[in-house]
Amino acid sequence: MELLLYRLCCSNLFYVLLVIIICRLSDCYDPLDPNGNITVSFDILQYTSDGYVARITIQNFYLYRHVDKPGWRIGWTWSQNEVIWSMSGAFATHQGNCSSFKFQTPHSCMKYPDILDWMPDALPQNRSDACCKGGILDAWAINPSKSFSSFEMTVGNLGGNPTGYRPLNLTLLAPGPGYTCSPIIDTDPTVSSVVGGRREEQVYRTWKSTCTFSSYLANKTPVCCVSLSTFYNAAITACPNCSCGCRESDQSRTLCTSQGMSPSDLVSDTDILQCTDHMCPLRVHWHIKNNFLDHWRVKLTISNYNLGRNYSNWNVLVQHPGFSQNSTSYSFNSIVLPTIGVPDEVALFWGIEYYNDELLQADKVQVGSVTTEILLRKDMDSFTLRNGWAFPRRIYFNGENCEMPLPDTFPMLPNGGSRIDPPHWSLLPIVVYLTYKISGFRF
Repeated sequence: MELLLYRLCCSNLFYVLLVIIICRLSDCYDPLDPNGNITVSFDILQYTSDGYVARITIQNFYLYRHVDKPGWRIGWTWSQNEVIWSMSGAFATHQGNCSSFKFQTPHSCMKYPDILDWMPDALPQNRSDACCKGGILDAWAINPSKSFSSFEMTVGNLGGNPTGYRPLNLTLLAPGPGYTCSPIIDTDPTVSSVVGGRREEQVYRTWKSTCTFSSYLANKTPVCCVSLSTFYNAAITACPNCSCGCRESDQSRTLCTSQGMSPSDLVSDTDILQCTDHMCPLRVHWHIKNNFLDHWRVKLTISNYNLGRNYSNWNVLVQHPGFSQNSTSYSFNSIVLPTIGVPDEVALFWGIEYYNDELLQADKVQVGSVTTEILLRKDMDSFTLRNGWAFPRRIYFNGENCEMPLPDTFPMLPNGGSRIDPPHWSLLPIVVYLTYKISGFRF
């Protein structure tokens, strides 16, 4: 009997551990961005008498997750007794103990160097190609030319093996936690084109590490929520209460203030939110504005309830079946992303440069917001007013999953129409026609 109980306990424990492992692995895999990662490459450009000169490139391959202020921060462990003689395009935060070097002082003697990017106003002697962006990397799908950063460093003190050893234990903050990096491995040397593409040059050696993001490791509370409304129902489906925390339970962690208080009256360098039922810094509102004969017209609004922070280079990802058809966005940039194993299409929206690419903080008068109207063509083979067809399935802000209302709280059709099968709703063509005529199909 004891043996049987032991086996049952072990079996149950095994399944619990298996579930935990699977959940954690799946958390690292994003079906909306299956190939997303940040890759860090070490390219040895030349050898020196006691080491080498390397170019380190940080490439963001995430389609919609960008690296925001205060930017990336990377570190590693040296395999031997390496030191960094000099750097350009980035700097080590600590010099460390360099007392054993009498004639030349290295840039850093730390066993675990901690590296930051220079700001855009860096002096010429501190710069290198593709550097000095304050650690900010754009999302790959939005701006590939600004999705990477690089710096150079001269590494020495290698003694009898100047060809170099791979660094160990790469870490990445971009800017917060949540990134796990693979071991740094030898790969095929990087090849680049020169002389207008007529010649290829190859570095001596390349090491690489791939870093992936996990919200489980980041352990962050939600930062956004979604509300819904329609032209055919006066009721607004608000963000779920306590989407990003509750004032009652989080008084020691979450500060909020009533509308009308100026940000200058608040503690500096602290995220202060306007007091709301959802307590989210950001709210995304989806409003079905018009129902035309073969189109929906939707208004998408992002509101910033944070009194102490602007969101630069923001983006919003919307999972919606309507994006399988042609769509038009009037005040945002947009693109439909490729996905694997996702039943609905996914569209990425972001601001227009110098117009609305910065989502301003709230002030004492109103919240900051950006908005656009979207024209969605209906798929007439699957068109139905039931089950919230016109509403998004998921919405993400800057790669963060926004809290959605429950489907049973979505705005309902009048007179219980959502519970009637469309084939038996004989008035549907008349309603659609009248809506079409009244709206005038104006743009």
